[in-house]
Amino acid sequence: MAIVLHSSPLFWTRLAALVFSCVAFSVAVHGGRLFHGTGDWCIFCWAFSFAGTLVVLLVELFGLQARAPVSWKNFPITFACYAALLCLSASIIFPLYFLKGNMGPSELRNYRIVSTVFSCLATIAYMTEVSISKARPGEVAGYMATAPGLLKVCETFIACIIFVFISDPVLYDRVDALKYCMSVYCICFILSAAIILLCVGECTGCLPFPFARFLSAYALLAVLLYLSATIIWPIFNFDPKHGGTKQRPGTCGTTQGLCVWDKLMAVAVLTGVNFVLYLADLIYSTRLVFVSA
Repeated sequence: MAIVLHSSPLFWTRLAALVFSCVAFSVAVHGGRLFHGTGDWCIFCWAFSFAGTLVVLLVELFGLQARAPVSWKNFPITFACYAALLCLSASIIFPLYFLKGNMGPSELRNYRIVSTVFSCLATIAYMTEVSISKARPGEVAGYMATAPGLLKVCETFIACIIFVFISDPVLYDRVDALKYCMSVYCICFILSAAIILLCVGECTGCLPFPFARFLSAYALLAVLLYLSATIIWPIFNFDPKHGGTKQRPGTCGTTQGLCVWDKLMAVAVLTGVNFVLYLADLIYSTRLVFVSA
């Protein structure tokens, strides 16, 4: 089996991302002394990114794109976008939990600093890969290489972060309005994830209705749902009239990581961010329908 080596900016960017993510999790495992679930999450982010990038490089080196069970126009950039977001989250979470206020041995701290630096470098490398791979105006490319496709990746990733904050401890079971917000997050996440899977698996042609019109209708529904959640979540968590707490408790300053109030605020901010992403998605999807017409 012949090896096909295309020396291009995309290849070297992927190779750099592979090395940076490998160093990040190797150093953390070797000397970082990670002791709870947050550390496991960071290791997963780096190891998953490394493994996926290795697979992409091997497939391209051996020219196996046509034999891959996924759409090669959509899979690499989809994975790169997820890897960028995973490494970005690890670059934020890791120092927050393992460097902030750490008074341990200097050698231990140095290992953790190295992991953080290489995590940031991996994030930059993956963002560069996405920038190189995304569709240019007038270029024929897969849906996931376009702005709406990349927005779908960001929307699902932010929803996953919301799920993490909202479930540990459970923050949505106090009143029915908060349960409604949780249902909004779940419905939009499931539909966005399904769209990504349809595109990566090249199954959009199997739908009994035009894919572009479905995207536009779903984007409108998601905007309306997230708009309601953006209003409801802060009201029932930060308005004293509805049992909320406006001021940040003083105990939050002594808590490692994020306290409950911080998580409530993080969910409120991320809900607003996802609303903006879905609004941009709606604009792009509507343009897609008109261009197709």
